[in-house]
Amino acid sequence: MENRIQILDCTLRDGGLGLEDASKNKISDKRFSSEDITAISDCLSRSNIDIVEIGSIEISEDDKRGFAIYQNIEKLSEAIPDNRSESQMYVGLYRGPDTPVDAIPQRRETMVDGARVIIRYSELQKSLDFCASLSKKGYKVFVQPMLTMRYTEEELDLIIREANEMGAYALYFVDSYGYMKNSDVVRFLKKYDEALDPSVRIGFHAHNNMNLAFSNALCAVDYPTERKLILDSCALGMGQGAGNLQTEIIASHMNEFNGSGYDMNSVLDMCEIIEPYNGDNLWGYSVTRLIPALHKTAYKYAVALRKHYGLKLSEINNILSAVPEDLRHRYTPENTEQLLRSNGYIK
Repeated sequence: MENRIQILDCTLRDGGLGLEDASKNKISDKRFSSEDITAISDCLSRSNIDIVEIGSIEISEDDKRGFAIYQNIEKLSEAIPDNRSESQMYVGLYRGPDTPVDAIPQRRETMVDGARVIIRYSELQKSLDFCASLSKKGYKVFVQPMLTMRYTEEELDLIIREANEMGAYALYFVDSYGYMKNSDVVRFLKKYDEALDPSVRIGFHAHNNMNLAFSNALCAVDYPTERKLILDSCALGMGQGAGNLQTEIIASHMNEFNGSGYDMNSVLDMCEIIEPYNGDNLWGYSVTRLIPALHKTAYKYAVALRKHYGLKLSEINNILSAVPEDLRHRYTPENTEQLLRSNGYIK
């Protein structure tokens, strides 16, 4: 029998994007080895975790397999382990509506079951149309409006309406910058639960900037609804910035209080593989990653101000407490320089 509350492990996908981000910002040159990708997939197959996200899809001239990024959905599907459990679902993530729809094949039995799509705020309708096209091609579609807190009520109403019309598998709310509180979780659950068709699951992707990922996940678990819920997690919380809800924590909790039956030894074997990747503190709670959450800004501002400019924590706090609204969610090195200039740190 399918669990009403499911865990989606995104260690390979979110962890891979975290490694890519660290590489881009010259923080680390680590990549997943092909052996570790296979070993992590095998652990997840044995773990009985409900949904496994095995990577991202992005057309690129570079070989990004060390970040679990694949050129197309066919190549990504080749990463599904041979010993997959029949009760598990395997999915991949499109990082936006960039892949030509005509280049995406109809889903076949040998391919991933579903596709998660990052909804690009600047291309909202294009992103939703892309999701609908994937649904027509036979994929279970997970609609992912990143940084859901930035959306207006009218924009959320549009997303909900289109999720219903396309028959989406799940609609998510995503705490991209890690500043959601329990009250925010309840607000999104209530809005979604009242408006979505009964067949559409609600998903929650938590980040740990304020160490609230587990607390917020439990808030979702305890919300009074019969609707099916999906909670995203990663081994050791691996992911960009402060990282995510930890698979080992939520799986253990669900075993104890919901009788979920996850194989903890397999989950811990995966943690063993992941642990060496965080030797440079590439992810996890830190005060540097807390400060931007306190001011509801992109976490990369604080990382850049600390690592590249050597600012004190109190200086970062002062700068981010007064970020102009048009820059709040739009981190770039150029915008960081603009903040430094306007605060008198550079000329």
